[in-house]
Amino acid sequence: MLSSSARLLRLLSLLPSRPSWTCAELAEHMEVTDRTVRRDIARLRELGYTVDSDAGPWGGYRLRAGSRVPPLILDDEEALAVAVGLREAALSDALGGDQAALSALLKLRQVLPRRIADRLGELDDAFVRLPGADGPQIRPGLLLELATACRRGERARLSYTDGEGRATVRDVDPYRLVHTGRRWYFVARDVSRGQWRTFRADRVDRLRPTGQPVRITDPPDPASLVSRNIANGPYPLSATIRLPVPLDQALRLVPATIGTHRPDGPDATLVDIGGPDPDGLARYLLGLGTPLRVLAPDAVRQALTRRARELAEENAEDVGTPPSG
Repeated sequence: MLSSSARLLRLLSLLPSRPSWTCAELAEHMEVTDRTVRRDIARLRELGYTVDSDAGPWGGYRLRAGSRVPPLILDDEEALAVAVGLREAALSDALGGDQAALSALLKLRQVLPRRIADRLGELDDAFVRLPGADGPQIRPGLLLELATACRRGERARLSYTDGEGRATVRDVDPYRLVHTGRRWYFVARDVSRGQWRTFRADRVDRLRPTGQPVRITDPPDPASLVSRNIANGPYPLSATIRLPVPLDQALRLVPATIGTHRPDGPDATLVDIGGPDPDGLARYLLGLGTPLRVLAPDAVRQALTRRARELAEENAEDVGTPPSG
């Protein structure tokens, strides 16, 4: 005799396999009484499954979409297909900038039977992904490893290669993964430096748990940290500008991957932008094609003024007057 839980799982696998089941048919397939079937149907309804029933000798039970997501039963092939689809969605940002696909994949991988997890690993080894023009290739399974580390609350040993090819090994306290739309970033506390850092996920070589539990008490805003480091980290010069537009419009003019934004009242936004030199920043700011004010430094303000004056003088010439002859 099957246990109550096993019967419910068996019933869930039977109901979707055809449009409708009579009570007698379900009882025969499950080798139980009609009364047991009715009791199990009532239990499924308590768990959130919407099971409709029709009265009469030809009536039956049918499973339809409910108002919330109840526990889901998948066979091996279905579980493998869902895991592959979630992994591809997380890597390609097919579902947008949030981390719903990665979170769902993490939950699914934790409960996959070993036989299915092994098959998914075989597919990881066989698949080859062509990176885009500026999209780095991330090792299959790496995002899952990083996400697991963030959820585990355990110190880890990070092997990392920076942009100049220098390899380092350091202990970190994992916290969050952040997706910018182009890349994944791993936010963690560098233990030796006592600082919160961001690491490009595609440059992580290995992450090994140390077994030491960590309780994070002073976490940063991970999105703001990544945005600030991207905008200003690689540049020797930083400028602060004021845009006379609300924050949402400022983000459309200067993306979060280019500058760090903060409101300056309801109708203006301050933006910190990094650049190679004053002239390079001036060129970028002119290209925005919008009113703005450079608050600092003076070198960028002067470069912008000079370029704007040169542009105005160039276009003030009467180029449409034909030469006299």
